[in-house]
Amino acid sequence: MRKSPPDKIAAPSVQEIKDLDKRLRDEAEASGYHLNPDVEFTRDLAAGLLVNEKRYGYWSCPCRLASGDKQRDLDIICPCDYRDPDLAEHGACFCALYVNDAILQGKQKAKSIPERRPNARRVAQPKQAAQSGGATGMKFPYPVWRCKVCGYLCGRNEPPEKCPICKASKERFERFAG
Repeated sequence: MRKSPPDKIAAPSVQEIKDLDKRLRDEAEASGYHLNPDVEFTRDLAAGLLVNEKRYGYWSCPCRLASGDKQRDLDIICPCDYRDPDLAEHGACFCALYVNDAILQGKQKAKSIPERRPNARRVAQPKQAAQSGGATGMKFPYPVWRCKVCGYLCGRNEPPEKCPICKASKERFERFAG
């Protein structure tokens, strides 16, 4: 259901922004991800997430145009569906909230990233199974990757940079199905 935005949205307080920045950093690090080391930049993005939460009721990416319909915007709710492919290919997600180790350590700079979202006004629909599922005979829309350390499974084109459970690196994943 489309949520009508209020006429005027109060800007988040400095404390709300700082609290969200800390929460995002803690959650990212606990899951094997990193937030952009530029604190001012990251807090601007956190403010955008808070504004969008007040506006729509969910954290739509502050760098993309949300429809106000949560079902249509599921792919751009932070962390968005495009974060991991962007990190793998470009070292940062589209809005550069999440970055890889090289950017975090200052060995690489975040750069402009092309938009992966097929159509900003698309209607979210279930993806059709496109690949076979190995021994199970099931079909999956993406390959399934398994962390050889802890057994974590994820369905995406590439394994994550780090396992969100045990923090094992990308090299410790194997293709499990699909």
